[in-house]
Amino acid sequence: MTSDTDTLLAEDPITGEEIELPADVEVGEIIDSPVTGTELEVISLDPVVLEEAPELEEDWGE
Repeated sequence: MTSDTDTLLAEDPITGEEIELPADVEVGEIIDSPVTGTELEVISLDPVVLEEAPELEEDWGE
């Protein structure tokens, strides 16, 4: 098991499973869920809150 200083624990918003995040994660960062592979956005750090990242559509200036 890793030390609490190296990782943060958060709940996967899709499955409800507890997942580990790097301790240096930042608000707004996009991470891949190790459970589902879904992109998750860090919404808050205290407490750690994750939400499914919005699908971004490419805007090629059209």
